[in-house]
Amino acid sequence: MFSSFFTAVDPTAQNLFPVSSRYEPKDLAGELELKDQAWTCDGGFATETQVFYTLADDGTALMCQIIHSAVGVWYPTVQFTCRIFNPKTDTNVWRSVNVANFVAGPPGLDKRSSKSDQFSVTYKSNPGSDHPESYVISANLGPDLQISLDVQRPAAIPGWKVGKGPKGGFTYFGPDIEKPEGYVVHRFWPRYKATGHIIRNGQASAVEGPGMFVHAIQGMRPDVIAQSWNFAHFQSDELGGCSAIQMELTTQKSHGKKGDGSGGVSVNVGSLVIGGKLVSVTAETHWPGESSQGDIVSRATHLNPTHDADTGYGIPSEILFEWAAPSIVSGTDGLVKASVKADIGDVKQPKGLIEKVDVLAEIPYAIKMVVNYVAGTKPYVYQWLNPATLSVSGPESVCPGSSLEIAGKLYNEATFIS
Repeated sequence: MFSSFFTAVDPTAQNLFPVSSRYEPKDLAGELELKDQAWTCDGGFATETQVFYTLADDGTALMCQIIHSAVGVWYPTVQFTCRIFNPKTDTNVWRSVNVANFVAGPPGLDKRSSKSDQFSVTYKSNPGSDHPESYVISANLGPDLQISLDVQRPAAIPGWKVGKGPKGGFTYFGPDIEKPEGYVVHRFWPRYKATGHIIRNGQASAVEGPGMFVHAIQGMRPDVIAQSWNFAHFQSDELGGCSAIQMELTTQKSHGKKGDGSGGVSVNVGSLVIGGKLVSVTAETHWPGESSQGDIVSRATHLNPTHDADTGYGIPSEILFEWAAPSIVSGTDGLVKASVKADIGDVKQPKGLIEKVDVLAEIPYAIKMVVNYVAGTKPYVYQWLNPATLSVSGPESVCPGSSLEIAGKLYNEATFIS
């Protein structure tokens, strides 16, 4: 019975198991199961989010996000945050509301739906149709702002996670993958069709255009998980609909292939939609000190950074996002490759900068007081929206002419934590 007291863990043992390293190229595309879109509302220290990113046809970028934050024994805090940005109309609205009476799985609905006094998100299923799944979002964020949105997933563009089965999508932290100290998981709809409206100060404006949805959970303190994040969201209506999405975290030094001090591992997942079809899912791990190998590419590269005196971080003037993976289109073999470069200017002359979000200024007071690591971090999220061109190459059946230049819009984020 006392053996556990004398069980030593090798301090140089691997204590990170990235989802991007656990699956063969042919197994990267994992279909979503019913529970993958359901709220878990875990306790302990966990942050769970559902985010809808819409790039409307009129140039508006609309983000609607629900954040469920648990801190130890404290009662969870739930926020609804919203960003409305349109450079053509000089619109930049940010709203963050602590909601009351949150319920995951309202009466008559399962946990893919949720509601509170301030919003409702209702999941609907219509199997066999052109749009077999949808969410209806309704939010009253004050007397001056209401949102109503219907987002529908096309049948030919399924939701995905990296890897099949219940462990698909999970990156595990700690030396024992069967008993992890924490985890991160992402599930995506890479492209949806959105219709609805925004009411600001009593004036309604229509919203219509493509977008993407992500359900993510950080089952661990966020400062322990990552030192930085990158996110790319490209959408275009060309060729019947295209998208390129990517999510990348870079771990703290505490988690890596050789234990504490070997971290700074980049874990990147993404996907490509070309011609209205999901054509590939990408996933790549970059271990410090090792060169990348193989045909699979999923990476974000910061170029020409400059110092931002406001935040203390080195901010890139360009970010290169790259994808490469085997086609998952039935009857089509070969690699599908793509890249897009975000030209975001420098600190003094930014291009398409929406906001530099001071995360500590936005999180609830109770969380700020309880989480004693706050003093050692200063997280900022940089958000940009710019026109961009996605360069694609691949098999003729996926990429007519074997190469394409697709014009669209790119929303991207760079998050710096420490």
